[in-house]
Amino acid sequence: MTDSGPQDINGGHGVDEGGQRLPPPGDPAGVLGKQSLVALRAPAVRRLLALRARGGLSRQHVRLAGECLGASERTVWRWLAEASRSPAAAAHPGARHTSRFEITAEIRVLLAYWHGNASAVHRQLMERAAAEAGGVRAQTSGTGVSVPPDLVAVPGGAALSQVPLLDPVPSLSTFLRALRRDLTAGERAGLAIGPAAARAHDVFGKRPPSWRNHAWETDHVQAPLLVDADGDLVRPWITWFIDTATKVITGTAVTPGHPSRASVLAALRAAVVRDEPYGPAGGVPELVRMDRGKDFLSAAVTTALGAMGVTVKDLPAYSPHLKGTVESLNRAADRMLFAALPGYTAGPTGPRSERRGRTAGAVSALSFQDFTAEVLEWTTWWNAVHRPKALSGRTLLEAWQADPTPITDVPAADLWAFTLEDDGRPRKLTSHGVSWRGRTYTAAWTTGQAGRQVRVRYMPHHDHEIEVCDARGRHLGPAHLADAATPEQLQALREARAERARRLRSDAKAAERCAASDSPPPRARSPPSGWEPSRLPRPSVNSLPPTQRQG
Repeated sequence: MTDSGPQDINGGHGVDEGGQRLPPPGDPAGVLGKQSLVALRAPAVRRLLALRARGGLSRQHVRLAGECLGASERTVWRWLAEASRSPAAAAHPGARHTSRFEITAEIRVLLAYWHGNASAVHRQLMERAAAEAGGVRAQTSGTGVSVPPDLVAVPGGAALSQVPLLDPVPSLSTFLRALRRDLTAGERAGLAIGPAAARAHDVFGKRPPSWRNHAWETDHVQAPLLVDADGDLVRPWITWFIDTATKVITGTAVTPGHPSRASVLAALRAAVVRDEPYGPAGGVPELVRMDRGKDFLSAAVTTALGAMGVTVKDLPAYSPHLKGTVESLNRAADRMLFAALPGYTAGPTGPRSERRGRTAGAVSALSFQDFTAEVLEWTTWWNAVHRPKALSGRTLLEAWQADPTPITDVPAADLWAFTLEDDGRPRKLTSHGVSWRGRTYTAAWTTGQAGRQVRVRYMPHHDHEIEVCDARGRHLGPAHLADAATPEQLQALREARAERARRLRSDAKAAERCAASDSPPPRARSPPSGWEPSRLPRPSVNSLPPTQRQG
């Protein structure tokens, strides 16, 4: 057979196995769509070229391909001729090969210079072309002489020498169309606003499901509202740990100033300890993801985590998507908590007529203690009341408790070093206990130690208990509120005093028995090392007792 093949009796349509003529295809574009037919051109042309190479290409093949692709037979022959001359034409049969305007690297630099302002970039391209041709635009130069290439023709723009010369300069509509075609939405947002805006258009992967305490994430977030901390309006900070498997907030610490390693350790202690008033979620995680903040990567924090066998995963800079669980928590707290509190600063402002005459003191602000109570109450709601759709009606705490993964606990007494330091000044332990922030704290171990100098360590927004150390920093033990002591704590205090009294009476009776009995004979003292009798001086006769004198 040849390429021009004889006329087939079927009119170019296929036949079945019995020789019956197949019905002609309907409208191909209406069945598959125009873009799908365009995508099928390349494999059809490759198939026809393969038949030609084997000598089996016929006019019937070409006509049938044209009918299925919605093209004429002549068009298909033209595609084959172009594909034989150029491999690029075989990859895109029927595509236009006319030159079109495209966004170059120089234009991308101008877009970054103008922060994504496409109209300003187009004006500079027009000015550059006019300067090269020797023409002058009245609205920019106001003179009749040529504009030097290094002159800034557009106010605030780049030097014309840095602007690429285009011949011809496309129209504004063509320029905008090329921007939408050659730049993605993320690139346009990144050139206009910055890399953070470009990340909003990125697609990120999803980690596989895990189990509780497999991985935690931690972060600081500054609340976008003003609170009253001892008469000063400040924006408080929150440090929290969250379990990535169940999304339970395991530990929280609120500070009026910028967080430090001490606040990270306090939040970590609240996350690990599961006794009241912490827990029930907590324990020791296998992995903790954190950013490269100096407070998170401080020696104290890394040592504390390493001592419990926890792997620390410090993430690269400017990669919040790698700890997306805690970042989502930050956004949820902003929308679900901070926005509803007085003093919120990130919301829309009222009309200017309403803002006129208002001062900073006129803005109602929560006290720091009230704000802390709101954060802790919202954390409890998040864990025990909130029911996300992904959990099919269960709360986060119910999902945590349903996980059969064993939990590794650490006694609270072993984590006393994770508490915050007080002002550092020594305090006297009196007969009433340790006085701190206007309240008194006692414990059974304080019996008999009145008058001792001690120092106080504490957990933020948990004043039910403090940790007491001696003046050198050695841990002595915890102390609880004296006016809120439980019956068990009071009983322990009474038993400690009674035990001390019994021990003293026992010691006194033992001493009396020792005094009443005969004293044991003195033990002979062993001679000193190197002692020799020959070296001792012989006593004179007059120094001997009368009974030992001779003659």
